[in-house]
Amino acid sequence: MSIAQVTIKIGEQKPVGDPNMPEPHPQPSPEPIEFWFDFGSIYSYLSVMRVVEQGIDVRWQPFLLGPIFQSFGWPNSPFVLQKEKGEYVWHDMERQCRKYGIPWRKPTQFPRLGVLPLRIMLVGEGQPWTGEFARRVMLRNFHLDQEIQSSEAMASVLAELDLPAADILAKAQTDAIKARLRGQTDTAMRRKVFGAPTFFAKGEMFWGNDRLEDALRFAAEAHS
Repeated sequence: MSIAQVTIKIGEQKPVGDPNMPEPHPQPSPEPIEFWFDFGSIYSYLSVMRVVEQGIDVRWQPFLLGPIFQSFGWPNSPFVLQKEKGEYVWHDMERQCRKYGIPWRKPTQFPRLGVLPLRIMLVGEGQPWTGEFARRVMLRNFHLDQEIQSSEAMASVLAELDLPAADILAKAQTDAIKARLRGQTDTAMRRKVFGAPTFFAKGEMFWGNDRLEDALRFAAEAHS
């Protein structure tokens, strides 16, 4: 089932011309699913692109995968530590990007550090520009093969969106935002998140880009 086919039932419509039928009581729409992601995660790239381009309403939850991997005793991504898994993943990304029509170029640096854009996502929490910002950062990493950590790189992305880059970057470097990102990562650990992307729908966890539809369906069915 494609995302476009995941619909939310909001109640039956009253037939035209039938004054005796009572007004329906629309069911509430489901809350947006939580979308936990890291800009260095290749499968998060697929999900960010799909969520933004298809207009899916999500609650963006940026966090750092590195500390979670370290808690498992892994000094790096398992795609780097395990040669066979890494070879498979690079081939799989080519297939998945063809499947979804998403541009792809294997990055020359992986995983690429992206702490600053994660902090910027927290600065923009609840703002309508965060989704497009996330999409453009991901494209820099996995299509243009450009770094995403410097203030100059992020200022360029913010300027493309006609946003006050200097102000947003300054806020992203505050102790409060740095602490929030650490808190996000701690929360992910407490909720047993072990990879990205991870989705939560009504408290249920769904891991991986290929579980996006399942999370959306579960959220919709919970309100049917």
